[in-house]
Amino acid sequence: MRAAGIGLAIGLLLATAASSPAFAAKGEVTKEQRAKGMAAVPDLLTQANAQCQLADARLIGESVDPKTKAKSQLYEAACTGAEGLIIDEVPGAPPLVFTCAEAATPGPDGKPGGTQCALPGNSNPEAGLQPFVVVAGTPCTIDKYRALGHSESATLFELVCREGGGGYIMQTSAPPRTDKPVTLNPCVGYADSGNVKCILTDRATQLAAVDRLVAESGKPCAVKDRAFVGVSKTNDMYYEVACQDGKGYMLEQLPNGKLSRTVDCAAADSIGGGCKLTDARQAKTEQNSLYTRLARKAGFACDVSGYAPLPNSAANQGKEVVELACSNRPDGGVAIFTPSEVGSAVYDCAHSELVGYRCSLSKPAAAYPKLTADLKALGKGTCTVASARAVGVSANQTGYVEVGCSDGLQGYMIEYALTPLRAKTAIVCSDARGINGGCTLPGNNKKG
Repeated sequence: MRAAGIGLAIGLLLATAASSPAFAAKGEVTKEQRAKGMAAVPDLLTQANAQCQLADARLIGESVDPKTKAKSQLYEAACTGAEGLIIDEVPGAPPLVFTCAEAATPGPDGKPGGTQCALPGNSNPEAGLQPFVVVAGTPCTIDKYRALGHSESATLFELVCREGGGGYIMQTSAPPRTDKPVTLNPCVGYADSGNVKCILTDRATQLAAVDRLVAESGKPCAVKDRAFVGVSKTNDMYYEVACQDGKGYMLEQLPNGKLSRTVDCAAADSIGGGCKLTDARQAKTEQNSLYTRLARKAGFACDVSGYAPLPNSAANQGKEVVELACSNRPDGGVAIFTPSEVGSAVYDCAHSELVGYRCSLSKPAAAYPKLTADLKALGKGTCTVASARAVGVSANQTGYVEVGCSDGLQGYMIEYALTPLRAKTAIVCSDARGINGGCTLPGNNKKG
């Protein structure tokens, strides 16, 4: 996990061309400038691999490199539904392309650049940048923007959204294309000392996004403190939040801005070195006690000695899914706790895979007595389960578990109803060939 975002050497490459007095004012666009622009720009766009449905163009003028004295022609292009472009036609080299937003960026002295877009179609840069935001998939109507510049492969902009939040760094291709990947990374992921940073929002505003994530999590947390933790290799963002009641959480945010998961600080040691704003040791003790109470209330007698948060499936949104290890019994379980505690359930590790979760904190064999008991209840009392595998769940929500017997004789395919979970039928393996390929455990593929 890294503590900051993208490390690109960004330079506003229009500085040299903009210094020429030929481009000192936007002025009125003449018919001759438009005619020359419309004649030359289509071919230049192709050479530069620039995406632009050309609506208007003009010749800006001639640029002279102050060092080499080489001359080049500068053009402006207005593109339908996209950001406008400045194109520098350099003899003997591919054209250089800059966005209108880059061209409008003030120089180091704070003064406006001499080369700026003047075509009517380029009068609203926010509208030209908005299609790239749509490609990124993050809800954001641009309120403010700032061009950071571009490298050979990427163009960067800082954005502030009307919807609020702490702002983003938007990365597109160079030149920008909507058929190339576009990402919006929250400003909080960029260090203030980095070469890529946000200045349109302050740190407090950037961290305010944590409050929204806490609300999405459904956790009862009155926020006391918050901190940015880091960015994963897949560009997931991590934040720590401390609550007024002493609890704390790690929040995982997807690149699209949505909350992915919430991890209690007691189980977050592997995320960025663990929580720093709360006492994780105390949190673990308190959480064990809480889960013990909730598990017992759900009918699962477990003195919780350890736990591991599990991802929510679509069916369990808004609930807390956690695997439990118990000090008073060898087998554990997977708990699905509701915020109100009503309807919470714990599935022992013999049956948890039928609801989509596999145990890892306890050994599979510790749960086999549960399956032996299921067989006995179905009139198959001669089989002591020695091996098992979850087969799957059918379209009509019927689950299947294959079991092998300790006596080496042919085992069974146990059929389960899922709501509520209960064993319905035990089918000898020789008769179960039509169930997802039949039995495959050693000893179970014999002819009965």
